[in-house]
Amino acid sequence: MAKGAPKQVAEAWAKPKAKAADKGPVRTVVANNKKARHDYVIEDVLEAGIVLSGTEVKALRMGRASLVDGFVLIDRGEAWLEGVHIPEYFQGTWNNHAPRRKRKLLLHKDEIVRLSHKVQEKGHTIVPLSLYFLDGRAKVEIALARGKKEYDKRQTLREQQDKREAQRAMRQRELLT
Repeated sequence: MAKGAPKQVAEAWAKPKAKAADKGPVRTVVANNKKARHDYVIEDVLEAGIVLSGTEVKALRMGRASLVDGFVLIDRGEAWLEGVHIPEYFQGTWNNHAPRRKRKLLLHKDEIVRLSHKVQEKGHTIVPLSLYFLDGRAKVEIALARGKKEYDKRQTLREQQDKREAQRAMRQRELLT
């Protein structure tokens, strides 16, 4: 190293250091279905890949999607996501996608069989909980769920409100001491 050379040049040629804390795969959430957690009792949660066209991926990367009316159907041994709204990509051309088309889910055969047996039981359905990118691949978190009755929904809201009030009271007590 030359006498007047800056120290940064020598460090630039050195071997790159390993990252101290690699946190694992990066999960970028695009959409959540809060209504599903309110309307259903979640019994089992699965992660599924989703088959998308190019303009759908671009629209999702812009953070535009709605899972509110979504549900999963199992037809001839394949899982299909229906009712999910991914708006058209605004820079797309004539080959833009339909916003509410059926989209195939990528699951193992044994998972599909297990889900189809559970769905045949009375009151069970499969709903999407969230849509996200995991290391660049689009994934859907789906849940086997059972519908709540109206009084169950009110009871859940009451429990959440009581829990919030208890936390607020604890914070007030901590501030006073």
